Amino acid sequence: MRSALAGRRIVVPETRELDLLAQMLERHGASAVRCPLVAIHDVEDATPVEAWLARFIADPPDDLILLTGEGLGRLVGFAARAGMDAAFLAALAKVRKITRGPKPARVLHTLGLKPDLAAAEPTTAGVIATLQSENLAGRRVGVQLYPDNPNATLIEFLHAAGATPDAVLCYAYASQSEDHLVAQTIDAMAAGEVDLIAFTSSAQVKRLRDVAAARGREAALRNAFARTTIAAVGPVVARAIEEAGGRVAVAPAQSFHMKPMVNAIIAALGSS
Repeated sequence: MRSALAGRRIVVPETRELDLLAQMLERHGASAVRCPLVAIHDVEDATPVEAWLARFIADPPDDLILLTGEGLGRLVGFAARAGMDAAFLAALAKVRKITRGPKPARVLHTLGLKPDLAAAEPTTAGVIATLQSENLAGRRVGVQLYPDNPNATLIEFLHAAGATPDAVLCYAYASQSEDHLVAQTIDAMAAGEVDLIAFTSSAQVKRLRDVAAARGREAALRNAFARTTIAAVGPVVARAIEEAGGRVAVAPAQSFHMKPMVNAIIAALGSS
C-alpha cells in the first residue's frame, strides 16, 4: 500500500522539534529536507529579566499575558538560576493567567497550573478581542513578549483600557543554519525540486527573507514561494508568509500545532 506522502520532498525549517516533525512526515513516506532556520537563546543580559521577576514576586500584578510557551519556560529558567523559582511559581499561581494559544497553556499545565482566560484566536488580535469585554482599568498587567515583536498594538491597547503594562523579553532568536544551506534551500524550491515547506514560526519566514536579501536571492525567493506549496501551523505564521509574498495553501482549521498541520499536509498532498 502506497504511503500518503510517498515521493514528496518537504522542507522542515523547525529547530526545537526538528526530528519530531521530520519523523511525523517520514512516517507517511515523505522525504524530509532538514533545514533548521533559527535557534533560540536566553537574552544575553539577565538583569532586566531578573528585575522583572523580582517585581512580579514582590508585588504580583493582577494579570499576566503569556504569548508563547517558550517565553514562560524561559522565565521559569531565569527564576531558577536566580534562586527565585519557588517564589515565582507561588506568585504565578495568584495572578490571572491569560494565554494566546495552546503552547503557553501546555507549559502552565507542566507547572501544575492552568490558564484563567484563553484568547479565542491564538493571535495578538485574539488576545485583545478577548480582553475588550474585561474591565482593565487600574489593573497591572505583566506581558511576556517574544523576539522581533515589541507588540506595540497590545501595549497601546492596555494603556487605552486604563491598565498599566509591565513587559518582559527573556529570549532571542539566533541564526543556526549557515547562510549557504538556507540559500540552497531557496534555490531548490525555486527550481521546483521541493513539494512543500512547512513553517512553524514567523521567525523562520524572516530568516528566509534575510538570507535572500543578503545573498541577492529576492527573485529566487519569490519564485520559490510561487512554485512550492506552503503550509503554516497557524494564523500568526500564515500572516508572516503572506507579508513575505507567499500564499498559504495548507493549514490546520483549528488546534494550531504540528500534528494537525501534518494531517492537513496529508489531506492536501496525499490526494494529489
